[in-house]
Amino acid sequence: MAITALPPETEADIARVTEALAMITPRWNVRILLALSGPPLRYSELAAKVSWLQNGQLHPKLKSLCDAGLVERTEHTARHVTYGHTERATALLPVLPMIVTWAEEHLEKADRPLPAIEQIEDSLTLLTRRHAAAILWVLKSREEVSGRVLARIVMPSSDWTNIYPPLRQLVADGLADTEGNGRPYRLSAAGAALAPVLGALSAWSAGQPLDQAAHHPVWGQSQAKSKPRPWVSSQSRPAPAALPPARAVGSSPAWHHRDLFSHAVAVRSTAALPAGGPRR
Repeated sequence: MAITALPPETEADIARVTEALAMITPRWNVRILLALSGPPLRYSELAAKVSWLQNGQLHPKLKSLCDAGLVERTEHTARHVTYGHTERATALLPVLPMIVTWAEEHLEKADRPLPAIEQIEDSLTLLTRRHAAAILWVLKSREEVSGRVLARIVMPSSDWTNIYPPLRQLVADGLADTEGNGRPYRLSAAGAALAPVLGALSAWSAGQPLDQAAHHPVWGQSQAKSKPRPWVSSQSRPAPAALPPARAVGSSPAWHHRDLFSHAVAVRSTAALPAGGPRR
């Protein structure tokens, strides 16, 4: 049964991306996936890597990740059980540095340097707002659209005024923009810059290689025009020249899972932020 008034293939695309985000956004899920970015680990070995989790928190998280098809539980013997990435999880990992790149460019700067893992978690929070994906898709496709028309597309079976809470939230988050009440809505620069992330998530959730993101019917064009920019890994470097160059979508990431936990971000003035920039 159709939920939106979008074409069936577009609605399915949005639903897949929304489901993919729902797999990794819950607290600690990305950190657990990163901790497993290596040889399979026993439960005790994994627990030592995510020692901030309290007793009893890790097991249900692992079960949910196994149910989502991102973590594989292998029972070698009754006393020897290991956990590791599935192929689907391995294919998803290159999307994470794309999210960090976007966060460094567009998220409001915190009072303290943030690890890259926190950049990822903050970004995922914005993308998983209710109706956020569908609204972003429509704004990208239509360029400008009124709230009433947007409501007819995104939530046709609901009162049209229900579009405004999620729409205002996207404006407050800096992903959408408008010139005032009664004026059309459009993607902000930060919202448009999500093209590589959303295109890659769409490709991954459809079981395609990430380089197919360049051909996405909605997000592909912006991705093709955007220039890759290097992103700073979490470990401090002696000089900027030592940073690896950014790699194309679909190639092996030039970072390691451990790099995402102690990320040093150059402090930027709040005054340098564009008005209505994405907030944490």
